[in-house]
Amino acid sequence: MNAVTIFNPKENVPAFARAKGELSAVAKALMGSGGGGKRISVKGGVFRLVSEGKEVASIEERYLDVVIVNAAPKITRTFYIAQFDADNPAAPDCWSADGDTPDKTAKTPQATACAKCPQNIAGSGQGDSRACRFSQRLAVVLANDMEGDVMQLSCAATSIFGKGTGENRPLQEYARWLAAQGHDPAMFVTRLKFDTNSATPKLFFKPMRWLTEDEYDLCQQQGQHPDAIKAVTMSVAQMDKVDVPGKALVARGGDDDEAPAPPPRRAAAAPAPVTAPAVDPEDEPPAPAPRKPGRPRKEATAAAPEVEAEVAEPEVRKSAAPAAPAATKASLASVLSDWDTDD
Repeated sequence: MNAVTIFNPKENVPAFARAKGELSAVAKALMGSGGGGKRISVKGGVFRLVSEGKEVASIEERYLDVVIVNAAPKITRTFYIAQFDADNPAAPDCWSADGDTPDKTAKTPQATACAKCPQNIAGSGQGDSRACRFSQRLAVVLANDMEGDVMQLSCAATSIFGKGTGENRPLQEYARWLAAQGHDPAMFVTRLKFDTNSATPKLFFKPMRWLTEDEYDLCQQQGQHPDAIKAVTMSVAQMDKVDVPGKALVARGGDDDEAPAPPPRRAAAAPAPVTAPAVDPEDEPPAPAPRKPGRPRKEATAAAPEVEAEVAEPEVRKSAAPAAPAATKASLASVLSDWDTDD
């Protein structure tokens, strides 16, 4: 087995990275400040490339190298009153695209503000978990096919929050670690690795190398492509069934790569619907720029897996009504060919 080279972003900083000033909206979104397209699923602890609900490829290795080209500026939330039924998938009863207030289209809003919602209290779900689930959408390209398809990666709460150990970092800690050195995650090839000690799919993030200046410019363009904007825009209409060869259809919802949340432990009668404010127009994505024709896709490659040390779970809130966090608005304008097989 080949030894894995430890990448240090402090060394050999390329000229374009030294010249770059303020952090991009991608970096700020990943730090936590503030449809049925092509996507990467991690169901069953396996990286699966999915298009239109059908699995077109799976990666046997326990990691995958990508470039993050865009990110949803806010962490989203979804809540189901009843037990999620994989045979009859339905839209969540309540959901929020900005993590602050229920969306105006939610059929059964649980509160006027997410911070005051009883489903956002530790213990409202199974054990000490929350009944309302967090997720964040990323737009990524494969590191060995940067001109190829832009794909969606939906990260569950366990992959977003918490503390890392050594080279193993959850998403927000990874972004903050790079930002503390003045670097954007969009400047690197990022390795997605499974936490082999977790019972459910949980990802760590690790920088592998700097992008070249040409690669960086290409990935900036990819981040403005319509597929990238679509990948990071939440819509409960983006529901399908993942047709895994040789297995039953697997239903997915808003944060599709996390096990369906159990019914809330302290579920009460559904409250009367309330009208939530519309999403601020400033949070809407700009009109994307067209993408240059890409080269044919190549197969994703990876080396042997690494065994990870156990990482502490995210801290949970115990109070019933904490103060709402300050929201940070970011413009997607500054953010960072079809499948060649049966789409």
